[in-house]
Amino acid sequence: MKDCKKFETTIGRTKVIVETGKYAGQANGSVLVRAGDTVVMCNVTMSKQPKPGQDFFPLSVDFEEKMYSVGKIPGSYKRREGRPSDQAILTSRLIDRPLRPLFPKGFFHDVVVVCTALSVDYDIAPEPIAMFASSCALTISDIPFAGPTGSVDVACVDGEYIINPTVAEREKSTIDLTVAGTKDAILMVEAGAKVVSEEVMLKAILFAHEHIKKQVEFQEAMARSLNVQKTDKVEYYVIPEDLTKDVREFSTSYIEDVMSYTDRHERDAREEEVDKIILDHFAEQYPDQEREILDVLYKIKKEVMRRKIIQKGIRPDGRKTTDIRPIWCETGILPRTHGSSVFTRGETQVMNIVTLGTASDAQEIEGLSLETEKRYMHQYNFPGYSTGEAKPLRTPGRREIGHGALAERALVPVLPSQEEFPYTIRAVSEVISSNGSTSQASVCASTLSLMDAGVPIKAPVAGIAMGLIKDEESGKVAVLTDIQGLEDFLGDMDFKVAGTKDGITAIQMDIKIKGIDENILRTALEQARQGRLHILQLMSEEIAEPRKQLSPFAPKIESFTIDPDKIKDVIGSGGKVINKIIEETGVKIDIEDDGLVMISSTDQDMIHRAKEIILGITEDVKVGKIYTATVEKIMPFGVFVKFCYNKEGMIHISKLSKERVEKVEDVVKIGDEIEVEVIKIDEKGRIDLRLVAKQQ
Repeated sequence: MKDCKKFETTIGRTKVIVETGKYAGQANGSVLVRAGDTVVMCNVTMSKQPKPGQDFFPLSVDFEEKMYSVGKIPGSYKRREGRPSDQAILTSRLIDRPLRPLFPKGFFHDVVVVCTALSVDYDIAPEPIAMFASSCALTISDIPFAGPTGSVDVACVDGEYIINPTVAEREKSTIDLTVAGTKDAILMVEAGAKVVSEEVMLKAILFAHEHIKKQVEFQEAMARSLNVQKTDKVEYYVIPEDLTKDVREFSTSYIEDVMSYTDRHERDAREEEVDKIILDHFAEQYPDQEREILDVLYKIKKEVMRRKIIQKGIRPDGRKTTDIRPIWCETGILPRTHGSSVFTRGETQVMNIVTLGTASDAQEIEGLSLETEKRYMHQYNFPGYSTGEAKPLRTPGRREIGHGALAERALVPVLPSQEEFPYTIRAVSEVISSNGSTSQASVCASTLSLMDAGVPIKAPVAGIAMGLIKDEESGKVAVLTDIQGLEDFLGDMDFKVAGTKDGITAIQMDIKIKGIDENILRTALEQARQGRLHILQLMSEEIAEPRKQLSPFAPKIESFTIDPDKIKDVIGSGGKVINKIIEETGVKIDIEDDGLVMISSTDQDMIHRAKEIILGITEDVKVGKIYTATVEKIMPFGVFVKFCYNKEGMIHISKLSKERVEKVEDVVKIGDEIEVEVIKIDEKGRIDLRLVAKQQ
């Protein structure tokens, strides 16, 4: 306990306490961060040495959602946390992305970052606190790390920017933005927006960066106070200088030849030939160093590509920096689905299929948020054949979940409300060919198939990915529109922007260098806007607006509202009433707590019948009103009838006719349908009726 230290700061409007030295003493770095009633623990560990032959940096980041943090018991069979939720996976990605570029080159030790939400106040979201905690833990650890980083969420309510907003503020906000960076530059941006301008988004990002600088200063002071020393017991992967020199001298002209091919397949074939020539040449001189030789070749390829772009403005496929690859698209390609499309940009091709379902088809969510279900789901699949690889199919990984969530976020702002369109919507993007920017092709394909399905979206949405080549020596910068795979792989930035013709709906940005400044951001956003408008125009030539009619194979849904106090009457004891309606009509019925009723079926007549029954059940019986009733029981003194599906009343024998009636059976029989008028409702709710004479 003597080593326990506490440090205080403020993030936004919240006092934050960082504790270290008290818990998890065997981790390389451990912090417990308290922000109000939200408590997140972050522990970071590093392997003592890299695995033999390790050729990449194995960083593992996990955000653990513990249900006890919000006072819940997990709903699974075992009543314990299992596979992480999509939200936990997305948060893990948010933590990972700004940290990854700040580890040293050639550092291949395993590093594991685990952030655990121990206590959660819904108004102090644990996600930005976990991002902050991860940097704190790495900063005070002995693990090599070129941080610290800061991370904040930003909302915009009535034109005012708010750091780490409450639940109510998030609901009112026009943006939902997460930004991470160092004190010098921005490293990561993730945002959803309700169609806002580039200027609004840019100002929000810069506003976030000012608060990030304060977090970084706090962590630097904390590290000084703790006298943090980074370990020197780390093995770095280093390529021998003589090998680098020899390979460069022999190979540079070959690589320049490879990079002169503008056709990707020709370039790949030539690259394979050249790699073999070079490896064979050095096989005797540098035996068992094939990995090192290939790594030098990678660096040369990167330099040659970047030099051509910076100096000549020519990209690997011959495009200029603002050119977009050829685009074509089609809709209605699958006859039995509710909506379908294919969007093709260069060699990137995405097929999207939309399925419409009922309210009960909504996705149930179990996690730390207040959200319990989703009525719009976007899912993304990336099979091996899309890149020509012979790989078996796997369950969706973090990348697939992240790309699906980004496309979902881009389209949510233009979807109709449940009252306007009472369907659950599932959009699935199947990537069938990939050469960069498949997530944004998914946005475009989804828009097309939603309109093909007849979903009344407010406006079409398109997405485009921007890239960056920055020469550190000269300071020259090239922002690339519509990057392909090679430019993403060898470039410095992947900046995805989606939106309508009027503004942005989603952003995702990852930086491989140590950040970008305002001028680069401004240029990238403007080029993305121009690219988006170009794509939207081409999409409109295929389908300009949602189809007026739904697919004949889609369920038909009719929605209306009833008095919430009458819901119990429609359901009945043990569900007896609603189950009987379903049995009689064959429809599907969903009732919300606010009284919204949704009836679905492929038979429109049965929908109308079920609606009539429910309206009858919930209708208040009024004196003087005429109803259609069915004779249920005959007694000597009168007849009992049922009307409005489950309401009962009695017609006294004297009310069956203006003339004297000797026997009830002379006028009506069991099973007869008759017209009755309500003449009295007594204090016990008993209903007296009279028979309405048929017109001759």
